[in-house]
Amino acid sequence: MKIVIAVKQVPSRDSQLKVNASGTWIEDSDLAWEINEPDAYALEAGLQLKEKLSGEVVVLCAGPDSAAQTIREALAKGADRAIHIEAFPGNAPAGFTDPLALARLMAKALEAEKPDLILTGLQSDDLGYGQTGVILAEVMGLPHATIIMNVEPAGNGIKVKRELEDGWFQHVEMPLPALLTIQSGATKLRYATLMGIKKAKTKEVRRVSAADLAGTGSPSIRLDRIYMPEKTKHSQIFDGPPKEAAAKLVEKLRFEARVL
Repeated sequence: MKIVIAVKQVPSRDSQLKVNASGTWIEDSDLAWEINEPDAYALEAGLQLKEKLSGEVVVLCAGPDSAAQTIREALAKGADRAIHIEAFPGNAPAGFTDPLALARLMAKALEAEKPDLILTGLQSDDLGYGQTGVILAEVMGLPHATIIMNVEPAGNGIKVKRELEDGWFQHVEMPLPALLTIQSGATKLRYATLMGIKKAKTKEVRRVSAADLAGTGSPSIRLDRIYMPEKTKHSQIFDGPPKEAAAKLVEKLRFEARVL
């Protein structure tokens, strides 16, 4: 089975984010980077399937040169090889904020691969659209399922466990090829071993320029400006008897502040 895992490089969770001087994206010159957490769970799911069925795990990553660190981490954990779409130089470039343009780039890069299964994270930690995976499935004409907690082989296809709401789950059998978006926390993540880190240095990383992927179309989303949330303080005094004032306070907390 050939399994493709789409991963993304994102700022580390403890990074102090600042808007750049032009207000078009974050200042990324001194940021620390890491693999997107849901993508790390997608990688783990793919590696576990490989251990059960044998085959090959291919990492697909679109990003600048610094994304090589994320790719090497995935290879060190057990992926066999990688495809790096070299794109998005500079801050907030075209395509980075557009899941449709990104999905088209990824689909074009995978044309020659013919994967049996594509796994992505449910969403990215930076933009959080939750759309790239399902759009990629549509562009490639693949059946897909989202919010996946577990994947098991089932005959010539797979059986997946989907998280719904209020503690409910859905079990679905799907044909292959297919695409799944994986939920965080689905399983325990593995660490890269010292041997895995050494082997990662010799594994194949095929680099392809986004400009060479002709026919992917132009971005359909344009990001004009970003800014930090404005912090304001507002005080309100509730007059009247204590019982009536308490009722008003609860109403405000529930319907305006939404903390109850």
